Amino acid sequence: MKMVTNETIAWRRLGRVARGMLAAIGLILFGYFTLGLALGMIARATASMPAAGADAVTIFVESSAVHTAIIVPKQAAGVDWRDWAPPQDLRDPRYAGFPFLAIGWGEAGFFRETPHWRDVKPGTIVHAALGSNRTLIHVDHLPLPRANGDDVRMIQLSPQAYRKLVGFIQASWKRGGPHGPGYDVYDAFYEARGRYSAAHTCNNWTGDALAAAGVRMGWWTPFPWTVMRWL
Repeated sequence: MKMVTNETIAWRRLGRVARGMLAAIGLILFGYFTLGLALGMIARATASMPAAGADAVTIFVESSAVHTAIIVPKQAAGVDWRDWAPPQDLRDPRYAGFPFLAIGWGEAGFFRETPHWRDVKPGTIVHAALGSNRTLIHVDHLPLPRANGDDVRMIQLSPQAYRKLVGFIQASWKRGGPHGPGYDVYDAFYEARGRYSAAHTCNNWTGDALAAAGVRMGWWTPFPWTVMRWL
């Protein structure tokens, strides 16, 4: 008869605890994704968007596997972004000649440590999900985007609606704060306002910004597809 030692019992208990923790984590993640998808399907109550007329401002929303950003013209409807993202903030100032800016908001560590999906680390995700006041605005200088119906969508806004969108973005941007180089020669990071968490992600910020302009949007938009499905 095989003798069961105290060490064996301890390892068995540890194994049960580990399996229980993994099951709990899996259940939490499943609940989070399920709730995000469900609430992303429900339209929030927003003020109706004014009809876009002949003076409409064309903006775009772009999406990657994890992140969304809003693309705005540098000059439109009396709004001039050039002082907010000047050429000297870029590693190659020539790219400041492009007429559009892609603007996104997010957690500082997640932004800086994950330029690509393959760079995502569990520790970075956990730290951001638990909550962080260290947030950044990421700005790309771009040529005229091309809406493709997939990861780049075009929206026409009235000047009034566009200025509401601008007001939301600028309220999140700590102008005059520290800034630094981005991933490449045509982008930069700027200090932002707001707290990032699993309940308020970069995609929630995009959804909130669009809703502020009257764009029909989901009640909670934690994932890129919960934003893009409405556009």
